[in-house]
Amino acid sequence: MSKPLRLAISPCPNDTFMFDAIINQRIDCRGMQFDVEYLDIEQLNAAAIDHRYDITKCSAAVLPAIEQNYEVLDSGAALGRGNGPLMVRRKGETTPLRHIAVPGEHTTANALVRRLYPAIEERTPRLFSEIAEAVESGEYDGGALIHEGRFVYERRNLELVADLGIEWERQTSLPLPLGIITARKTLGKEQIRAFEALLRESIAYAFAHPKASRDFIKDHAQELEDDVIEKHIALFVNDFSLSLGDEGRRAIEELVR
Repeated sequence: MSKPLRLAISPCPNDTFMFDAIINQRIDCRGMQFDVEYLDIEQLNAAAIDHRYDITKCSAAVLPAIEQNYEVLDSGAALGRGNGPLMVRRKGETTPLRHIAVPGEHTTANALVRRLYPAIEERTPRLFSEIAEAVESGEYDGGALIHEGRFVYERRNLELVADLGIEWERQTSLPLPLGIITARKTLGKEQIRAFEALLRESIAYAFAHPKASRDFIKDHAQELEDDVIEKHIALFVNDFSLSLGDEGRRAIEELVR
């Protein structure tokens, strides 16, 4: 029996939706076994830099720091149009944004803020699920919201400053690459391609059986409402998740350029 592969993903609905059929063995994994951990995106980025896992989710923006050890998989990415982090602030505020919270130093959200808003002087990393509350309380001038937070910020005393994905598209005409799945190069090409095909099959299964993973998703999600989960999945899991294709790879190259 082969040694289990160490697999790390986020607990967010797009990842648990895509990986459900693998983790819960709804499809034939062809002898592959996995030890799975669920980490916040910045924890995943740090783990990738330390090359801690065999297969790991990470931010597209961290790729330059890990590409010596990891290969980007063609399947499993969170990439598309109209799906970027949201810059928010307290309602009614008019002063310039100087100090904002970002969901991690190595996240795509932070890379976008640095690129699109160079006048912002301070960017403080915070756990993504804490940012909306911290901005609402006045701890920061604004914040970059990702994951489920982008769907529920209007429940708080917050307003939208900009959709960073739309700003990215205006500048580049490319879809925005947020998260990617990477495999340790020492696994070898044969095993990497085998897992890549398995993940693509898992995503296809999820599309064909969208309700099968719902309990699994809710076991890990920050927001449990069905409509929030469905919006999250619809935005971040798409044709690029099945295959990056040439356009997806160009988008990643542009982000890390």
